Amino acid sequence: MASMSSPSTSSQHSTSSQHSTSSPNRHAMPPAPTPLAALALIGQARGVLADARQSTDAGERFSLAHLSALRGAAAVLAERGRPAAARRRLVSVWLLLDVVAPELAEWARFFASGASVRAAVEAGALHAVTARSADDQVRAADTFLELVELTLGLLAAPMAS
Repeated sequence: MASMSSPSTSSQHSTSSQHSTSSPNRHAMPPAPTPLAALALIGQARGVLADARQSTDAGERFSLAHLSALRGAAAVLAERGRPAAARRRLVSVWLLLDVVAPELAEWARFFASGASVRAAVEAGALHAVTARSADDQVRAADTFLELVELTLGLLAAPMAS
């Protein structure tokens, strides 16, 4: 709480008395619109996640859920940009997400750990995934996409009844 009060205290001292009596939100800039690429990636992620839910094959369910999360992470990168140091070389989306969205770092580590499983499934490993782990991946991808949508400002606040 102390850190939140410090900026407002210092801003009162640095502004004229005419501005210090005005509403603090009067001069606030509206949030920038989310880039179309990010919106398209979120739409794709939701579509792939729906396909994952419909699949009866555990490996396919796992892979599709992981792909859905990848698209969600790509949406964050599309909105926030890619770090300059990573523009010239191939870098995992999960490593980039850790840099540009530290609030999603734990999720980045979680999905990065599933990349080898997804690769094994896509290479034909029939028993790389159990039904339970596939279901867990679908639930995790759904939660992650909700957090991405919240991060991008795409979720509306619930209406009061």
